[in-house]
Amino acid sequence: MFRLIGLSAALLSLALLAPAGAQAAAAGGASVPSSKTLYSDGQSGRYLVDGSWLRRLDPSNVGLAQNWQKQSSQADWTPTKVPNAWNAGDDSLGSYAGSVGWYRKDFRLPPGAPARSWVIRFEQVNFAATVWLRGVQIGSHAGAYEPFEIRLPKVLVKNRGVNRLVLRVDSRRTINDLPPARNNDFGQPQGGWWNYAGILREVYLRAVDQIDITSVNVRPDLLCQGCPAEVNWQVKLSNLGAATRTVTVAGRFGPRRLEIGRATLRPGASATLTKRLTIAKPKLWSPARPYLYDASLVAAVGARTVQRYARRVGVRSIKVDSVGRLTLNGQRLDLRGVGIHEDSPGRGFAIDNAIRDKQIGWARELRGLVLRAHYSLHPYTLQRADQLGMLVWSEVPVYQVPNEQLARAANRARYVAAVASMVEVNRDHPSVMVWSVGNEMASSADDSQASYIAAATAKAKLLDPSRPVGIAAGGPTSTCQSAYEPLDVIGLNDYFGWYVGESGSIADRELLSETLDAARSCYPTKAMMITEFGAEASTAGQAEDRGTWTFANDLIKFHLDVYATKPWLSGSLYWALQEFWVRPGWEGGNPHPAPPLFQKGLVSFAGAKKPTFAPVAKAFRAVKQVGSTR
Repeated sequence: MFRLIGLSAALLSLALLAPAGAQAAAAGGASVPSSKTLYSDGQSGRYLVDGSWLRRLDPSNVGLAQNWQKQSSQADWTPTKVPNAWNAGDDSLGSYAGSVGWYRKDFRLPPGAPARSWVIRFEQVNFAATVWLRGVQIGSHAGAYEPFEIRLPKVLVKNRGVNRLVLRVDSRRTINDLPPARNNDFGQPQGGWWNYAGILREVYLRAVDQIDITSVNVRPDLLCQGCPAEVNWQVKLSNLGAATRTVTVAGRFGPRRLEIGRATLRPGASATLTKRLTIAKPKLWSPARPYLYDASLVAAVGARTVQRYARRVGVRSIKVDSVGRLTLNGQRLDLRGVGIHEDSPGRGFAIDNAIRDKQIGWARELRGLVLRAHYSLHPYTLQRADQLGMLVWSEVPVYQVPNEQLARAANRARYVAAVASMVEVNRDHPSVMVWSVGNEMASSADDSQASYIAAATAKAKLLDPSRPVGIAAGGPTSTCQSAYEPLDVIGLNDYFGWYVGESGSIADRELLSETLDAARSCYPTKAMMITEFGAEASTAGQAEDRGTWTFANDLIKFHLDVYATKPWLSGSLYWALQEFWVRPGWEGGNPHPAPPLFQKGLVSFAGAKKPTFAPVAKAFRAVKQVGSTR
């Protein structure tokens, strides 16, 4: 996901930069990253690269070589904070289409042993990032919804001086990227959410004392309620030091302590340790009692601890039963929940934990147990879902990808790699209930879509055999799709009575019930959920007037009433919790649009509950979601 370049080939770049220390004052001073973290899971030695950054836009949008010298100048740099979306509040077509910008940060290392190695971690950058340290390119990455790390070359790192980090961020996407940038037949941009540009989540600096615990997977397997649990560890170690070391990894599972294993690693080498433990009478994680076990690790060389890894996991089973119902710990589910986007006025996607807590709070007030987004949610949101007993439909942004793009083998490989990244990063969270490999792809799945679904499903099951794999289909009107055979869960995005659909196929809401039954007949043994339903509402008016609160409330009630007659449904998710920006010209079927604002949200973009909030909350609260007897 990143590459290093030879130092000798980059010496010219160093010459183009004025000494970092000479410019530190103009940059607001070289700060020391703080020990604060926004989520608790992960390695010890993490430091938040906070404080003042500098940012400048690059209107020329030209290549690296032509622009690098320009970055040595103080002109045009603006103080900023990270996370940052530089186009938040700009609803122009150019803002949505994407552009190039630069970030710069001068920092000093936190105090500690100079022999430590350093890794920089970016939680989210949209879309393509190129990274320099002290004038030397050290890596690059493309992909907006997955974190990435780059090891800082020791020869470049100043232990006592100022280190300058520079990023070039290019938010322009192509039709081959995720989500794809595409236009309709009239040249108008298409897409499901705003293309916010910049460093959209936080940046960390990680100190590594020779041995790095690069990844951890703690997977509890529960065959049945009342059965013992099998807990399986996979711990990957890397030696970033200059000498061969023997490392011992010890761990715990609740009060129980155990040795995970031992490995001798040469410099630059890696090894994966595995361990299995049986828990005779596990305490189960559930929405009613979200019990979490401390599964933290300690890596030691001799008697000296070199790294710790914090991890909390829950024991539970999520399966599809013999009649196609989703179950949690053997209990049937009839879930209610909401879709969310990380968006906020003036911030775009660069929100903080306080805003995440507000969104979670609204979902809980609705009695929604499920959160769904079109991309992996922030680690803090998943951590809170674990703690609060909420469930997450975890999805990759393979959103409305045309079959023509899936026909390219290179694209399918990239999309499967995105699934693998999602699973590897999030699989220890008990809240995650489904791995979703796509959303609203072509309704008639050809061989290329079938090939992608099969490969993505196989990859998810290989990396995590403990959860079902699903997809959010474009709607219930499609004929039976043999391409869906590898999947466990089918999500239906249902907008009967709101959108018209192809040839008026979904204009008449009275056709919803029979259409759902027809869809069920296609997949009688798979779990099925409604993954989207809703209506735009922005004004008062009569029940027959589209775009009014009363029309929306009547349509929402109609849909929920129909769902209640389908005992085979495993849940219904409203789309979406809060208003967000979609794209230029978005109207969403509303006669009173406010582009680019999505107005199906139960909470306004500014954070006020709309008149649709209370009726949905009342309907959700009336449902027994876990242990359903339907």
